Amino acid sequence: MSWTLPKFVPRSAPLILLILTLAAAVSFAAVSHLVVRFNANQQARGRKLYAQGLADASAGRYVDAIAAFRAALTCEPTNSQYQLSLARALRDSNDPRLLDEAESYLIALWQRAPQDAAVNLALARVEAHRGSIEDATRYYHNAMYGEWKSDPDANRNKARIELIQFLLKQGVPDKAESEMMALATSLPSDAAAHLQAAQLFEQAQDYPNALAQYEEVLRLNPANSSALAGAGQAAYRTGNYATAQRYLEAAVKANSQDGESRELLATTDLILRANPFQSHISDAERNRRITAALSQAEKRLAECAQQTGVDLKVPATVTASPLSSLESRLTDIQPNLARLHSPAETDLPDTIMDVVFQTEQQTKDICGMPQGLDLALLLISEKREAASR
Repeated sequence: MSWTLPKFVPRSAPLILLILTLAAAVSFAAVSHLVVRFNANQQARGRKLYAQGLADASAGRYVDAIAAFRAALTCEPTNSQYQLSLARALRDSNDPRLLDEAESYLIALWQRAPQDAAVNLALARVEAHRGSIEDATRYYHNAMYGEWKSDPDANRNKARIELIQFLLKQGVPDKAESEMMALATSLPSDAAAHLQAAQLFEQAQDYPNALAQYEEVLRLNPANSSALAGAGQAAYRTGNYATAQRYLEAAVKANSQDGESRELLATTDLILRANPFQSHISDAERNRRITAALSQAEKRLAECAQQTGVDLKVPATVTASPLSSLESRLTDIQPNLARLHSPAETDLPDTIMDVVFQTEQQTKDICGMPQGLDLALLLISEKREAASR
């Protein structure tokens, strides 16, 4: 018995090979198509999860955001944006146990792209959460001088401002001030940017530079009530009371609800009316102010003594109270008022006012911060040179 192939089966080896090759190609194309579709589906799913994670993070739902970003990474394990967003969510969850994991993702990203400004900024914020001044500063600087995908100048200033705020919070204003000086030289001609810089200088108690920045805001926007108030307060803190008065008056006029500016203006007015060392006043006005200041110091001493139960009639050698010593000095200086008009007594105004200032300073230490004219005299004593301008 013999077998024969059906007529439709090719008997040529090359033809068989061709058919098998075509079949393999079709199968490979089909598998490739399935793989592409699978990857496309995974990417689409990853994008959807990533978008959900961003929404959760924006709403402060960091636990949900972390879960969404982790799931997105299972779809695209090498997606650097997903890794960065997961690290940010881990960091911002305020769970210190998750900081190390956040850092591990960020270090991996940094090693691949050490100039990536966004990665450096994220690392800086991790170190800021830890309170590490040196490491946070290093990464913030890397972010400032790194590569930004868009708007590099604005992003660099934002990173520097964030570093300044961190340094101020950590209680190192000297380090913050060097950053603020650099910031001031790179600000755009924008009132809001200069206002923020002014407030940072003020927070660092650098009032001269704060005043300069507030004045720049007013150059750009003369009606800015926040800048008027800030300029007035900064000038007040430096002892530049004439400038303070001008800005504070404008601030109160621009915003009648500004109680702080109104209060500072009242004290400033008292200082300018009471300061005997102010330039461009007559000798008669100077003498009148000295006499009024001495009278006020005597009144303040009497009130402080009553508050603390000290009898000023008892000699200082008996009570050992500094208030009794002040009483003796005020009594001894009183007769000198009559000689204020003498041209020969050039040092007498300083001598009398030294006693007034000492009285105001010591009664503040014993009885607390004064108000009204006593506060004005105290501030003149603390910023005498500036107040005299």
